[in-house]
Amino acid sequence: MRSLSARLLLSLFVLLILFFGVTIAALDFVFRDLAERSLRELLDAQVLTLISTGGTVLWRSPSTVGTGVSFGPVVTQGERRYETIRTDGQDDLVALSAGFHWEVDAHSARDYVFSVAASLAPSRTQLARFRTQLFVWFGGIAALMVVSLALVLRQALSPLRRLAHELQAVEAGAMPELGSGYPTELQGVTRAVNALLKSERMRLERYRNTLGNVAHSLKTPIAVMRTVLGEPGEKSDRDRVLAGQVQRMDEIVQHQLRRAAASGGATLGQTPVALQPALMELRVTLLRVYAAKDLSIRVECDSDVAFLGDRGDLLELLGNVADNACKYCESTVEIRAAVRNDHAPHLVVTIDDDGPGVPEELRARIFERGVRADESMAGHGLGLSMARDIVAQYQGELEIAVSAQGGARVTLSLPGRRLV
Repeated sequence: MRSLSARLLLSLFVLLILFFGVTIAALDFVFRDLAERSLRELLDAQVLTLISTGGTVLWRSPSTVGTGVSFGPVVTQGERRYETIRTDGQDDLVALSAGFHWEVDAHSARDYVFSVAASLAPSRTQLARFRTQLFVWFGGIAALMVVSLALVLRQALSPLRRLAHELQAVEAGAMPELGSGYPTELQGVTRAVNALLKSERMRLERYRNTLGNVAHSLKTPIAVMRTVLGEPGEKSDRDRVLAGQVQRMDEIVQHQLRRAAASGGATLGQTPVALQPALMELRVTLLRVYAAKDLSIRVECDSDVAFLGDRGDLLELLGNVADNACKYCESTVEIRAAVRNDHAPHLVVTIDDDGPGVPEELRARIFERGVRADESMAGHGLGLSMARDIVAQYQGELEIAVSAQGGARVTLSLPGRRLV
């Protein structure tokens, strides 16, 4: 049970049941004890009434004639015995047998045993009625208390529910930070969360700026070295090695500059990025780049599908994967995007092409830097590596399989939701 309200309410309900159960048991015990004492006092009074008649017949009852009721062994003088007598097909009886030594005069004295009995049916009927009323009243009180406690808990825990809703809104990008007006007990938590959000955004901003500054600062010395190494004249093996390493450094700098243009991962409080306009923009760009290829790029995406992250990251990721598909396809590339709710809302983008595809033995290595499926094609093998890095920053997934057209299918799973 994950709900705090449900836990508290269930715990209080169990305590109420235990408390009322003990109370009902105690009241039932007291009532039964009083009923038994009343019956005994009634039997004692009847015995005294019989003795006080002094042998005069006041009333003769035929009720015990033929019943076969046995009062048990004869009691001795001064002895009193209370017992419950079980009868066949009749009501059980409670009986009192008392022994007396009766002296009428100095010359006549005899021992007598007086036995009286009363039916237990009225007492048991009264006890059953009392128990029914007891359960009805206590059940009603318990239900009323549970409803009252549920209302009290709902009101008392409303700040926690508000905090949970605002955290979900921040995570979905609908709010930049938590609101104000929380109770004193939660103000420390909300201030700490807001400070953490602000610190995370500032940290990523500093990281991006620093990375961009370093890469940008290296562009000039690298350009100078390439110019010097590219001057006319005979080149030694060392010059060729240096030229190759400078080229490699230039690729790394360009890569890091593109990385610096992105935010560097998903953060709480980011505004959702509508996917359809980004895909249409990417489609126009790719059609221009590959205008000589007579390419067909189909895009399927609802207008309310959104990516939870930075727009620069999204364009960098989709651009690298889609550019790779356009480069190796025969004539068709299909891009589909949708929000799924398997365990939680997330964005799934599939990019299919009708090219030769990626051999199964290369699928595990194709995301490594410098690895290419076709070495005859121009490129440096960095696109999918960069795509893998961006997906990792968002704790997503990237897979390669076979498309319906026989080429490659790249599936991206990223943070996302539908726009409200």
